[in-house]
Amino acid sequence: MKLINSIFVFMLGITIFSSAQEDSTKSISVKSSNVEMHSLLLDNLSLKNNLVRQGNKTSLLNNFSSVKSIEVDPLETQIDYKMLTGFGLLVGGSVAVVHQNFVNSWWKKDSVYTGKFHIMNDWYYALWVDKIGHMYATHLLAHGFSGGFDASNFTAEQSTWFSASLALLYELYVETEDGYAYPRWGFSPGDATGDFLGAAFYVSQYYYPFLKNFQLRWSYYPSEAMRNGTHKGNISDDYEGQIYWVSTRMKNILPEKISDYWPSFLNLSLGYGVRELDGSGGGKKEFYISFDLDAEELPLHGSIWQFVKNTLNYIHFPLPGIRITPDAKFFVFCF
Repeated sequence: MKLINSIFVFMLGITIFSSAQEDSTKSISVKSSNVEMHSLLLDNLSLKNNLVRQGNKTSLLNNFSSVKSIEVDPLETQIDYKMLTGFGLLVGGSVAVVHQNFVNSWWKKDSVYTGKFHIMNDWYYALWVDKIGHMYATHLLAHGFSGGFDASNFTAEQSTWFSASLALLYELYVETEDGYAYPRWGFSPGDATGDFLGAAFYVSQYYYPFLKNFQLRWSYYPSEAMRNGTHKGNISDDYEGQIYWVSTRMKNILPEKISDYWPSFLNLSLGYGVRELDGSGGGKKEFYISFDLDAEELPLHGSIWQFVKNTLNYIHFPLPGIRITPDAKFFVFCF
């Protein structure tokens, strides 16, 4: 889960790129085709459940059983190579900084570079929390990259594929470097599988918009070992303090008679965490059910705000919830 340490290095810069694109878009005069599409949206405001987001763009669906969509923004523009170059420099520079940090703090520590590639089968390490973390991190990183590709005027489909591919390649690069850091680290097939699943889910949400109703989220509260100073690592490997969630937009999946009474901003999340890890595959698994918030319901508009809202939806909001196993317990703030 080392990638969690580097993800937010990309986010701020990419947000700036998205902001620059927003400012340039405001200077474009509205064309007739855009007016027609705007009218189409106004006619469908009563069908708000049919509006979904693909990256930082909106699509209108007749129903969630259909995968066909209509792009709201009809202004087809050429790729902004100046913006793309800046985005490339940002990514390249960030990768260089993160690489050097990993070399000094991870790969050289307690490792010997022999030039031999080493595979470490740690499928049950931390009771799968680490693998789920890789899936989440790849998905989040793909979202971060999408801000740069969207700002460079890539289509939603192009942005989806390039973002997911770049995120997956970066994660596999980290895993490959792990493979040469013997004996402390090794290439983990389990981690790589989580990386692939994160990228695949990101792409699948583009082609099957119904999957947008299920969002990967993360929450963290320092474990007892972290709080008392006995944990020697950092947040990224403090697995007992992490919970990974699947947050569901209940408004969109409940039967219509029930959905009419369900607030659109309120999600329901299923969470998974662990405790009492012994370092040898033992420990206790914890499952949670909790309310959650949908940041996309915030009344903030424009591509930059959409990017911010999409990013907030990667975090589980502290709301009432219940731990189901191994022992039931109610939490006023389940985080």
